Amino acid sequence: MAEVQTAVSPTMAPEEVADDQATALVATNTEVAAPAERKMKKIIRKKKRPARPQVDPSTMTDEPPPQTGTIFNIWYNKWSGGDREDKYSSQTAAKGRCNVAKDTGYTKADKVNGSFFCLFFARGICPKGQECEYLHRLPGIHDHFNPNVDVFGRDKFSDYRDDMGGVGSFLRQNRTIYVGRIHVSDDIEEVVARHFAEWGQVERIRVLNTRGVAFITYSNEANAEFAKEAMAHQSLDHSEILNVRWATADPNPMAQAREARKIEEQAAEAVRRALPAQFVAEIEGRDPEARKRKKIEGGFGLAGYDAPDEIYFARGANAVNPVGRQGLELEDEQRLMLEDVQAAQEEEQSAGGIFSSSTLAALKGAQASFASKPKPASSGGPLVAYDSDSD
Repeated sequence: MAEVQTAVSPTMAPEEVADDQATALVATNTEVAAPAERKMKKIIRKKKRPARPQVDPSTMTDEPPPQTGTIFNIWYNKWSGGDREDKYSSQTAAKGRCNVAKDTGYTKADKVNGSFFCLFFARGICPKGQECEYLHRLPGIHDHFNPNVDVFGRDKFSDYRDDMGGVGSFLRQNRTIYVGRIHVSDDIEEVVARHFAEWGQVERIRVLNTRGVAFITYSNEANAEFAKEAMAHQSLDHSEILNVRWATADPNPMAQAREARKIEEQAAEAVRRALPAQFVAEIEGRDPEARKRKKIEGGFGLAGYDAPDEIYFARGANAVNPVGRQGLELEDEQRLMLEDVQAAQEEEQSAGGIFSSSTLAALKGAQASFASKPKPASSGGPLVAYDSDSD
């Protein structure tokens, strides 16, 4: 910037000299500051990929189901009369295995709310890919179905099968599966945890090392149902063929209490997701302003009184808290008006049958007017009783 020279008079005050120099500097400064660079944040959205066919459709053959009973039911297309599979069919390895990282993708079922999961996808043998009408992914915490069916849409029964196989029972929420015929090794616990963690969040794993048996408990029942079908007749790190069944109820009182507490936590989480976040924070005491407000308003004008939560958070026409009665005054007035109208209608019907009280009053008035009219006096004579024309 060029230097600026100003003439200073000896009679000028110091304030005037400073203002003059500032005005000169502003007038001669013609430089423009460079605009600041704007940082652009690029958001990359990954497109959902379509589900791929797990097997070649040309290799799929329609084979009759293996004989696992004594009677073939043509209605359900399966054998009955024997719940336990024979030793030959149970020792047959699975035809495929689901690879969640590669096989997961969108299908036609993603456009339909409440769609079930593909049973053949869980077994790794679905040939349809993105044309499948069932979901090709793992169940999540937001997937909820009717307790009478499983994640694949199959109907449950009241009792388990004798061999604890099949779909399961709707009378018990079972999140634990039994796994047998595991190859015994030094790292059996790590192998079981690594393979069964693919199908969802695992809550607890118990392995009997010497017997080759494991019990896997999932956090969600839907993941347990999916894992049971996905790992049936599969192998881990060796060439064994797993025997996957539902686990029986644990008789340990601590385990039963833990299971009941888990069910309560799941129900509370479902209620928590259904309510507004602000209301949940106020109920749980995580909002400091709400705590202060409750401490002030919870006394309802009574010194030393603190209303419990069931009274303070009550909602309805009879709520003690005025906030709980907001928006219900008009409903109460309408309800009282409807009750008055219904009472008047019932009174009219009980008093006069099919006629209203006003109609009955009009009829009584007409009867009184006719009754009060005097009857004309009849003339005497012998022929009066015959009502002759001459009379």
